[in-house]
Amino acid sequence: MRKTGRKLAAFTLAAAMVLSMAACGKKAEAPVDTTAATTAEETTVAETEAPASENQKADIVVIGAGGAGMTAAIQAVQDGATNVVVLEKMPITGGNTTRSTGGLNAAATKYQEADGIEDSVDLFVEDTMKGGKDINDKELVTVMAENSAEAVDWVNEIGGDLSVVGMFGGASVKRIHRPSDTSAVGPMLVKTLNAKMAELNIPVLLETTAQKILVDADGKVSGVTAVDKDGKEMTIDCTAVVLATGGFGANMDMVVEYKSDLAGFGTTNHAGATGDGITMAVEDGAALVDMEQIQTHPTVNPDTQTMYTEGVRGNGAILVNKEGLRFVNELETRDVVSAAILKQTDKQCYMIFDQAVRDSLSAIESYVKAGIVTEADTPEALGEAIGVDGDALAETLKTYAGYQASGTDADFGRESMEVPLDQPKYYAALCAPAVHHTMGGVKINTSTEVLKEDGTAIPGLFAAGEVTGGVHGANRLGGNAVTDIVVFGRIAGTAAEKYVMDNGGNTEPEITVAADDAAVTPEVEGGYKDGVYEGTGTGNNGDIKVEVTVEGGNITAVVLKEHGETEGIYEAAEKGVTAEIIKKQTAEVDAVSGATNTSKGIMDAVADALSTAK
Repeated sequence: MRKTGRKLAAFTLAAAMVLSMAACGKKAEAPVDTTAATTAEETTVAETEAPASENQKADIVVIGAGGAGMTAAIQAVQDGATNVVVLEKMPITGGNTTRSTGGLNAAATKYQEADGIEDSVDLFVEDTMKGGKDINDKELVTVMAENSAEAVDWVNEIGGDLSVVGMFGGASVKRIHRPSDTSAVGPMLVKTLNAKMAELNIPVLLETTAQKILVDADGKVSGVTAVDKDGKEMTIDCTAVVLATGGFGANMDMVVEYKSDLAGFGTTNHAGATGDGITMAVEDGAALVDMEQIQTHPTVNPDTQTMYTEGVRGNGAILVNKEGLRFVNELETRDVVSAAILKQTDKQCYMIFDQAVRDSLSAIESYVKAGIVTEADTPEALGEAIGVDGDALAETLKTYAGYQASGTDADFGRESMEVPLDQPKYYAALCAPAVHHTMGGVKINTSTEVLKEDGTAIPGLFAAGEVTGGVHGANRLGGNAVTDIVVFGRIAGTAAEKYVMDNGGNTEPEITVAADDAAVTPEVEGGYKDGVYEGTGTGNNGDIKVEVTVEGGNITAVVLKEHGETEGIYEAAEKGVTAEIIKKQTAEVDAVSGATNTSKGIMDAVADALSTAK
């Protein structure tokens, strides 16, 4: 790998510190603003003049610090880029990638070979096209499949862990690659990417919202305008932009605009998935594709919007309705399973599994800690606990065990039946479909260049991840999103760096925007007794224990001592809520969007601690 020898300006050092804190789960004491991007004026970027203030300079600006954006930035630097800057509107990196639970689909890998699994690029393409109802862009799908095995190796080479192969819905063979401890893939991948970003000294401007992608009179990318959390506007002149802002699954107005029958649905998306990048690209003349193709995930807790990974079903779980009966092949594609659930009583169902399945997948433990899984010693008792006919549930499990023993599911044709589901304890998790993935977005070619309606590329503009359309067609297979962001994120990074080299070459960093990393100070007098106090509250995944320090009558520090909150999500609440508590000297502050339950847990824990500090 080429050493860049880049100079770190004031901004770079501060941003790297904030990024490192997010990656390690340490407290970064600064207030959080998760406000979505401002709607751009209805003028073309080519007609928009840059602000009068002095512009900053970069070679490549990556918009979005989710999985695709960070992958692109890393790959660009690995290819020799020396002046890459990443803009991220949220207070932490990761985006929807943090919430990914399954894994990365890849064909013909060394891990499949070691397990005796016969797979091929052609079969991967065939499964993906079939899952997408054959409206996918086959060239994009082929590129994704051809580069999938290398994507696994790349993640592992930069410090990740994708070494266990499992079965997911829509796949003909075991193809999804997961961490060796069977934990969720998203937090592992985001932590790995964050660490590599820090190692390569790639600056990230958190809480900085890109507003426009500027192009010159010839239609070539020339810069990006953005605004930080304090409303300060900036312009970064650049040669290339990688658009990696994610989809629009958290923008329900936009969702309903393209698919009206999803009105009223919940969403599994993080708060920042609002379609900003699509809007910016369209202003530059980008074409859109498959915008009406919006996927629901079938197994989402309707109360907490927690998504149960397909790995639970892949490892053996079944779905039953409120009459205790199976009603679908659980490993069908997400659209088929979602549609089947919506036909059941209350448009809900229960995912049923036993101790063997729980022991096989550590991701299940977070659901148990969150209190969204019911358990019992027998099927009959489990049915009674969830309001389902226990005898009917027991008979369903008995029938399924028989199918598993014979290898033939006579009712629904399920081929992969890992276990007979006869090992106590027994577990049930309430499920309903929720908006999960937006398959549509800006149109790209196999080099990730963003295309206009006439099929020509917008010079200097590249895109990767959920902001793009065409890869997944009418339905995304579980495990393909992570493949998508890594494969096309790497291609975008390489393509952007090549474009820079073909158009003037690399430059040294000139970004000098200072990040506000000053310590948070109280705005009012607290009036508490000095000391160190401990308190407990209930977060998304169980108890949160905090330590509150009071000095000079004021709260000066709030530290999370113990918790089971989801890595990559809780940091926003830890950072934002604790800062606001110190500023306002009270536990009654606003929750952080996207981490509401964790925020409330921290506030309750601090209130508990302060009850003895009056």
